[in-house]
Amino acid sequence: MTTAEPEPFRGRVALVTGGSGGIGQAVALALAAEDAQVAVHYGHQRDAAERVVAQLTGQGARAVALGADLSSPDAPGELVTATEQALGPIDLLISNAGLGERRTLEEVTVADFDETLAVNLRAPFLLAQRVLPGMRERGFGRALFVSSVAAFTGGIVGPHYASSKAGLHGLVHFLASRFAPDGITVNGLAPALITGTGMLPGEPADLARRIPVGRLGHPAEVARLALSILANPYVTNQVISIDGGSHPR
Repeated sequence: MTTAEPEPFRGRVALVTGGSGGIGQAVALALAAEDAQVAVHYGHQRDAAERVVAQLTGQGARAVALGADLSSPDAPGELVTATEQALGPIDLLISNAGLGERRTLEEVTVADFDETLAVNLRAPFLLAQRVLPGMRERGFGRALFVSSVAAFTGGIVGPHYASSKAGLHGLVHFLASRFAPDGITVNGLAPALITGTGMLPGEPADLARRIPVGRLGHPAEVARLALSILANPYVTNQVISIDGGSHPR
């Protein structure tokens, strides 16, 4: 596809990892509103994911909730297979699921580091490894990896988290340059200080005072930017931050 379509998501199959809440839920809702078919992945929050799917199907969308523990190396491939069996080949990969327990340098154990990289970096890689070759065969695909401004700044969650997100940017750049000729775009989205994500490091009022726009961001705002990126066939190999002006580049 070389030009923008008037209805770029109609009938497309989307896999949204971490779709049971926060940014993932907002992206799933936004895609379904544009007539995409959506697989809503969850790790442990099955009830929340099923509520999202019930909302989507209630609005006439085709959707399914699929569980997978992305810290397991087998889980990403199994999740792709389950999505394909339920909805068909994946056109839109939104790798949003993430793990981030706040730790100091001294507090991060080997197990903490390995689990964080497994979920935040290895799983996105394994998803891409399974999904992008099929996109290439069909001549169309969109991959969007949800990162964090911690990849640019180091952040405050911890070295394990920042390292995993910075690695994700390297994955974006490697994939994008190699799949661009095949009608596939690969991008990253790096939010900060978004409500309803479980990642806020302090009181919302205190955090809001640090942000130039004077408030925290909302998952729906991230979702709107995500859909704009996914819809545009000329945007690829980019990592775009959404942070209220906190970290200008």
